[in-house]
Amino acid sequence: MSVERALEGTGGWLDDRFHGARGFRVFFRKIFPDHWTFLLGEIALYSFIILLLTGTFLTLFFQPSMTEVVYHGSYHNLDGVRMSEAYASTLNISFDIRGGLLMRQIHHWAADLFVAAILAHMLRIFFTGAYRKPREVNWLIGLVMFTLALLEGLFGYSLPDDLLSGTGLRITEGVLLSIPVVGTYLQFFLFGGPFPGNDIIPRLYIIHVLLIPGLLLALITAHLFIMFHQKHTQMPGKGRTDTNVIGAPMYPYFMAKTGAFFFFIFGVLALGSTFAQVNPIWLYGPYTPVGISSGSQPDFYMGFLEGSLRMSPSWTWDLAGHTVPWDVLIPALVPLGLIITGAALWPFIEQWVTGDRREHHVNDRPRNAPTRTAIGIAAVTFYGILWLEGANDVIADHLDISLYTTTEIARYAIFIGPVVAYMITKRICLGLQRKDLHMLQHGVETGIIYQLPSGEYVEQTRPLTEDEVAELDVRRPEKLPVEAASGVPPRGMRGGLGRLKLAANKVVTESVPIEAHGNGYGHGNGHGNGHAEPAEHATLPTSSEHGGDGAAEGQNGTAGS
Repeated sequence: MSVERALEGTGGWLDDRFHGARGFRVFFRKIFPDHWTFLLGEIALYSFIILLLTGTFLTLFFQPSMTEVVYHGSYHNLDGVRMSEAYASTLNISFDIRGGLLMRQIHHWAADLFVAAILAHMLRIFFTGAYRKPREVNWLIGLVMFTLALLEGLFGYSLPDDLLSGTGLRITEGVLLSIPVVGTYLQFFLFGGPFPGNDIIPRLYIIHVLLIPGLLLALITAHLFIMFHQKHTQMPGKGRTDTNVIGAPMYPYFMAKTGAFFFFIFGVLALGSTFAQVNPIWLYGPYTPVGISSGSQPDFYMGFLEGSLRMSPSWTWDLAGHTVPWDVLIPALVPLGLIITGAALWPFIEQWVTGDRREHHVNDRPRNAPTRTAIGIAAVTFYGILWLEGANDVIADHLDISLYTTTEIARYAIFIGPVVAYMITKRICLGLQRKDLHMLQHGVETGIIYQLPSGEYVEQTRPLTEDEVAELDVRRPEKLPVEAASGVPPRGMRGGLGRLKLAANKVVTESVPIEAHGNGYGHGNGHGNGHAEPAEHATLPTSSEHGGDGAAEGQNGTAGS
């Protein structure tokens, strides 16, 4: 009782001054839907928190200086070697600071996990259509965070000034120099003079520990607040509509689950960092412009840019005494630009093509948007080929084939692979749609075989349950009207742009048509087959936010919606 009175008194004292009780009640009662893919965003968030914690520890001992010193530390293999103070302090953290090497390992693995989780989270959002209205802004924020995460990782593993990271900085300098007109100015601004200069490590340090983390922290905060305000999307299921949220409240269920998940992620990173070595900079040695590591590879998230540079053919222009190295400029900027720009514009392109300006809070199944899913897999294939080419020397060595052969294969595959992936993925999605419709029409196979009096063997099937029908979510995107009753094409469909929109709409909305079927199983989210049974769909789960709308929609049983 004394504890309760103390908490009640403290809460009352705070509420009298800040009036936050109502806000906390709303926050604690917020409903969050449940699905395993929603954990991807939490992994990214908690990885970022771990990065801040371990990074704070490392900044206490790291010296961001390129001043040359002679090393006389615990790692005797480099005793007496001249190196930068940045490299020497990294060795000191690894071998002389208690727990320093473990912190470095956790920091590095957390950075890899952070980027991987963001990438997987964005793929989930794209394939399920969770970027649609009203979440376009949050989608753009996610793309900016992904780009900043790539830069943060590049600058972070460049700080130790070892031979591997120095090679990456050399490539970065070459990319800057390839930019016409302003390239040399950008290179001098960043490096402070001819490569490697004396200013690059201190400048990268400020960007890495102050500028980009501050931007990421602001964007993550905005991302979470917008998500909280707009409510979380949910997967298709019984009773789930665009006007409710079915799940569990923030307190105590979600708070306990997500808190435990944070410690689980931290434990996995600590355990992995204990047994899986990453970035052993003492094996590479200090950076020298005349040396390079054999089989040097960047962290996985920069591999696609490395591969783009490796597969590019020699291509330069000499204009008015100036050389434009297209073989560096295009592979360094175009692939990432295509991926980020295409992803940023896609929600608005899809909205324009389909004419769908409704709010969407229930996600699509990837199979029910075949064109979108096929485009996403084509982009993943494009990225994957570039990523594999970033290790073409390692692949050639392990497979005992010519390095030039791997490069030639990649040059063809980068154009053929995405097209083939698009076609195959779309066919698979359409096939899965037919399978779903077959299940709706004929039920689920039970494995029970009967012999008819005629001697024929047939398998018994059972109708789908309401939950199974709801999870199939057989909605289809609506096609644009071709022409009005008068025979004149409607406004917006005339002229060249209108014909382009109509052609694109036919591609984007291509799906297996929903035919009328008499199994009598409509479902509570309003997307049944027209024969829903009203008495069975009038009840929704109690843990819903703004609940009750699904029942009415289930009774309507709109055919083909």
